[in-house]
Amino acid sequence: MLLLLWLLGFGLFALALPQPHGRARTDAVAVFTGGEGRIPRGLAALEIGWAPRLFVSGVDREVRPAEFAAEYHVPAATMGCCVALGFQSYDTRSNAEEVAAWCARQRCKSLRLVTSDWHMRRAALELERELPAGISLVRDAVPTEPSFRILFLEYHKLLATWLVGLWEG
Repeated sequence: MLLLLWLLGFGLFALALPQPHGRARTDAVAVFTGGEGRIPRGLAALEIGWAPRLFVSGVDREVRPAEFAAEYHVPAATMGCCVALGFQSYDTRSNAEEVAAWCARQRCKSLRLVTSDWHMRRAALELERELPAGISLVRDAVPTEPSFRILFLEYHKLLATWLVGLWEG
């Protein structure tokens, strides 16, 4: 029975990946680094006007804001007013902690989370645990073509995160 539940859960996880959200406006956009297309999606949300601020969590400590701006063709004025880089996180849990702390300092009431489709469920679960009460979260997944290996590993990370939450909660 347990194996059947696992198979059903994995099948649903792999076949029904989260999708891009669309036009919802939020107070800010947060990008968890680590996958192709995430930063461009966050910058597009900023440029389109879906949010006035962007926070990129998990930026390598060696990267300077000017290098980031050059890599992603971000105008200096936009970097100065609207883009913040976070250098403290190293995994999904610390991404959530870093984003939640930034969001609290910015007094966000709503937040658009951008990450890969296969990563969205766990990233949102971690972030919702860390965000101050009352902040609404919009999940904006970047479509990918994940391998079986990535799906298999991420499904188990999601289960572990969920179980830890049950244990702690």
